[in-house]
Amino acid sequence: MAKTANLYARIEPEVKDQAENILEALGVPVSNAISMFYKQIILQRGLPFEVKLPAPPVPDMSQLTKKELAFEISKGLADAETGHVTPANEVFASLREEFSV
Repeated sequence: MAKTANLYARIEPEVKDQAENILEALGVPVSNAISMFYKQIILQRGLPFEVKLPAPPVPDMSQLTKKELAFEISKGLADAETGHVTPANEVFASLREEFSV
């Protein structure tokens, strides 16, 4: 048997319970899951997943106040003025190409 090392970590009890329930359903012992995670860190030379904030949700324009709507419109106009836009015909052509059967 290979040498092993102990790992001690503090984690929120709810997170631990939820993860362990999933691992149990998969038939994967916690120690194996941690070993797999560490091996992936080594293989990927970093975390094996993206760590970033989620994109902000698209606002529901019908729920905005007049001030909020004016702000969203001003952001769109600023994008148009700086060229941070894609013409609609290019967007639709790209969608047709991507989803053509």
